[in-house]
Amino acid sequence: METANRTTAQEFILVGFGGGQKKRFLLLIFFTTLYILTLAENIVIITVVLLDTFLARLPMYILLSNFSWLEMCYVSTTVPRMILDLVSPNGIISFHACFFQFYIFFTLGATECFFLSTMALDRYLAICHPLRYPSIMSPHSCYALVAVCWILGFLWNLIPVVMISKLNFCGPNVIDHLICDPGPILSLACSPHGNMLLRYQFAMSALVIILNLFFVVLSYSAVVLTLVKATHRSGRKKAFSTISFHLMVVTLFYGSVAGMYVAPSGKGQSRVTKIVTVFYTAMTPFLNPMIYCLRNDQMKEALGRVQRSKVTVLRFNANK
Repeated sequence: METANRTTAQEFILVGFGGGQKKRFLLLIFFTTLYILTLAENIVIITVVLLDTFLARLPMYILLSNFSWLEMCYVSTTVPRMILDLVSPNGIISFHACFFQFYIFFTLGATECFFLSTMALDRYLAICHPLRYPSIMSPHSCYALVAVCWILGFLWNLIPVVMISKLNFCGPNVIDHLICDPGPILSLACSPHGNMLLRYQFAMSALVIILNLFFVVLSYSAVVLTLVKATHRSGRKKAFSTISFHLMVVTLFYGSVAGMYVAPSGKGQSRVTKIVTVFYTAMTPFLNPMIYCLRNDQMKEALGRVQRSKVTVLRFNANK
């Protein structure tokens, strides 16, 4: 901190989990294991989709592989920092690093909202308009939609983050949180515009969540109505199975985000907020690949094909 008429924080201190050495060690093992498994799961999905020529042409798996990449970026924005703070308990993070994490985290969160809407659109077109689906959701269209999701995500929070970073921080520089979140950061600002910017940031976040959630609910409602009217039982059962996994992912993401806004006020607020933060920053990226692929027959078959092709290549090289 520098003290002057316009005091500006040069660094912040993230309180993190607190607790004794034993608790920190157990959390360190937990988050390290969770992070490695999350990366491994998503890398497997991306690799299988890229190597299997059948899945690589299907719009749903093009979107799923890109979603896996997004999840890897999302979890890497926060969890490595949590692990670092458990190893080095001083919790010091520079002003620029804090705002960079804030921006990237909210950018990826907004991008995930757009991705979930895109995946809902894909299922809507595949089930409600099957004849037009191949022409509308071509691989070129899928990659264009992916690019739009990323661009909208990066632009959505740019202005509020830049405006917040221009504030003066003249109070204590201790953030009672696991990550650089706008609420705890703005509580340290000595500018009268802090509350206004917090409301602006909240409004932007709420807008992207509500609009995309409304679109997702609308899309899957149309899908369910179409499936209820369908006469082919086996096809209906398979489609219901697919969208049920999608809905589980949507529920996990939006449910955990909603938990941030209904956290109780008072003495226990910080603890509840940290628990909810752990869930949507670390647990959901770990669970999503399992939900999408655990009972996905096409993914299992593709994984088998990739493994068999590798064995064939190895045998061919050994016989040369």
